[in-house]
Amino acid sequence: MDPRQPTYRSTGSIRNNDRSAVANSTDDDSLLDMTVDTKDFHHRHYDLDGHGRHFGLEGHRYDNGSEDSGSLQGSSNIMDTLDDLPPGIGQYDDFHTIDWLRDIARDRMRHRHIVKKRQEGCWEQVKGAHDAWSGWVCVLLVGVAAGTCAGIIDIGSSWMSDLKEGVCLEAFWFNREQCCWSGPSLNSTSMNEDSDCDQWYSWGRMMGSGAGGAGSYIIGYLFYILWALLFGVLAALLVRMFAPYACGSGIPEIKTILSGFIIRGYLGKWTLLIKSLGMMLSVAAGLSLGKEGPFVHVACCCGNIFSYLFPKYGRNEAKKREVLSAAAAAGVSVAFGAPIGGVLFSLEEVSYYFPLKTLWRSFFCALIAAFILRSINPFGNDHLVMFSIDYNEPWTLQELIPFILIGALGGLFGKFFIKFNIMWCRYRKMSRLGNYPIFEVLGIVFITALLSYPNPYTRMNSSELIRLLVSRCGPEDDTEICDYKRSSNITDPFKWSALAGAGVGSAVWKLALALIFKMIITIFTFGIKIPAGLFIPSMAVGSIIGRIVGIGVEQLVVNNANSVFFSNICESQGKCIITPGLYAMVGAAAALGGVTRMTVSLVVIMFELTGGLEYIVPMMAAAMTSKWVGDALGRESIYDAHIALNGYPYLDHKEEFTHTTIAADVMRPRYWRYGTGVRNDPPLAVITQDSMTVEETESLLRNTEHNGFPVVVSRESQYLVGFVLRRDLNLAIANARKTSEGVVSNSIIYFTGHVPVDPNGPAPLKLRKILDMAPVTITDQTPMETVVEMFRKLGLRQTLVTHNGRLLGIITKKDVLRHIAQLRNQDPESILFN
Repeated sequence: MDPRQPTYRSTGSIRNNDRSAVANSTDDDSLLDMTVDTKDFHHRHYDLDGHGRHFGLEGHRYDNGSEDSGSLQGSSNIMDTLDDLPPGIGQYDDFHTIDWLRDIARDRMRHRHIVKKRQEGCWEQVKGAHDAWSGWVCVLLVGVAAGTCAGIIDIGSSWMSDLKEGVCLEAFWFNREQCCWSGPSLNSTSMNEDSDCDQWYSWGRMMGSGAGGAGSYIIGYLFYILWALLFGVLAALLVRMFAPYACGSGIPEIKTILSGFIIRGYLGKWTLLIKSLGMMLSVAAGLSLGKEGPFVHVACCCGNIFSYLFPKYGRNEAKKREVLSAAAAAGVSVAFGAPIGGVLFSLEEVSYYFPLKTLWRSFFCALIAAFILRSINPFGNDHLVMFSIDYNEPWTLQELIPFILIGALGGLFGKFFIKFNIMWCRYRKMSRLGNYPIFEVLGIVFITALLSYPNPYTRMNSSELIRLLVSRCGPEDDTEICDYKRSSNITDPFKWSALAGAGVGSAVWKLALALIFKMIITIFTFGIKIPAGLFIPSMAVGSIIGRIVGIGVEQLVVNNANSVFFSNICESQGKCIITPGLYAMVGAAAALGGVTRMTVSLVVIMFELTGGLEYIVPMMAAAMTSKWVGDALGRESIYDAHIALNGYPYLDHKEEFTHTTIAADVMRPRYWRYGTGVRNDPPLAVITQDSMTVEETESLLRNTEHNGFPVVVSRESQYLVGFVLRRDLNLAIANARKTSEGVVSNSIIYFTGHVPVDPNGPAPLKLRKILDMAPVTITDQTPMETVVEMFRKLGLRQTLVTHNGRLLGIITKKDVLRHIAQLRNQDPESILFN
């Protein structure tokens, strides 16, 4: 138990200035193996077996009769579930963590009650059937909502992105591609970047300036910057005024929420609305960010909202996280058109508690979301994403060498980006810059627009850039990146590699400048107070690296077509097949893996994203190399780094605890520190089972900030009876004062089954029904390695420490995280939340 007053300060996207969090029983992690039944772990029971009897620590039954249970005072009938207790009992405060074991036990007992009631008639059978299929209905609604939101966001962002360069006069709601392909008259070069079709008017053309002239260029430049600034400031203002939680990608917070942390409002209706609008505005502003990562946050908002339609999920935080896991899968599904990859992403990256039924429901939810998005067809090409490929040229074993090289470069980029982005975000938090988020957004937007416009590869949307780089050059392509000296006497010359022309050389230089610019500007962009994702910017950087390497390999092979080393790549007459677009696709996977440290889900997302099923081996080689190189330089992904930066109570199950400390070294109060017997903490705050008055208990609540209190037999014996939460105790006492006559300040509070009757004294207050009589306990000599595993796999908020059967102290999740930080020579006070 931590008796000290905790310090709170603004962290990242969450500001906790006015909330009083607590430091006694506050922390937990997710549940990897939630197969422990209530009777398997110290006979842990919270409620009844359905007959008005409560199970104690050793499984003994306490028969409490059948008196009226309408009030807390004198009531001896323990209720079946927590639903009949005062409102708020069993719920959690903001910025606290849930008790997975208690919530799962409550759901199991609720399910047993429903199964038993089915025998009472047809109506009960209907209610039981509704409970059984409510989970599938919930994820169905989440999938439909996620797909619909994604379609609207894709259409809106595409339209506003093109608005920076011009407008379709005949139908202003069309983007450039739709405008140019819808009209009857279309110039042959209408889809060229530097020309307009008959219906599309650039801003220079609107102002009467001739196409291609200096005046048209300057006017287009000015309008590009002005529109970008307008979109950027609108996004920042919406976030600032209506939904501060809508900024960022949201994936670090989603990971923390799925591990059991409570952040009220983070998945609310306003956050959903502002996040959706902000994503369109942010992408349209031309910033080096993407909308794909925030789709996970949007889908989880839908999951949270729909879960309240079903009390099974709305009233149980552990069950709600099953819906949120399915929603996260749907978010990735609509972001990349990858339903299977979305399920694997939810399993590999964001979810801790992922039972088999959640796997199936996540798959169903992702499938429905992808189907809805496909029906909306936001890109007008019958594809779920902008950059699907339409080639299947073979690759050879020699090409694995450049593929592995690209993977290593992706890992280096990931480490470079994580290090400097965290440095900048930490500086933003500690300096005055963090007090002016809108001015920071305006500055980043202005610099990005000013430097992006001259280079056509930075001017275009990042998704369009990736589509250009991963595609191969066809007969209709007349861009400089496809300027090859092709022989006209070869059948299908566009299938074979050729010598590069002057345009390719120019394109490589422009791509190199675009690579440097995007690598640097993304560091400053990710983390500003607008909705922003990192998937697309990192993939754009990787695709540039891959395309440059691919062009280099292509020219190396073409210029040495007769070499023995390239004999299986080149056929007779010097005809060779090297696809630079494949290298760009591999580079996108490598850079994304270097930043996020995804592996299996990344490869599946990439082959679903591009449709290149035959290129799985190159992408696997690049993804594994990227992760190995990145892990060799630092094991944290960008999301884990931001979780640590924001001080969220998150225990990563991928990290190993190898230190030799024991529970006595970490518990509070520290009666014994490393066996010295030194007492340097205030005494443990406890409640006795049958001797404290209401006034004494309320005084304890006022004078401490602890989230829960151990209940002992007496202060002298310190033998443990159970554990009671602060919130439940406050609500129960307040409810008793309002509804029960005779409960006064000097009424004795009883946590026992038997309450003595004193006709001359005040009415007693029996609160045994809110008591957890089977708290998880350990001894003071338990290795911390075991304690950490308990917190990870059982999802504990706290564990009580005993010595020879007597209560000695308490260890919370926050204590564990601070201990780990201290062992790593980090600041233990960086763990801010409980």
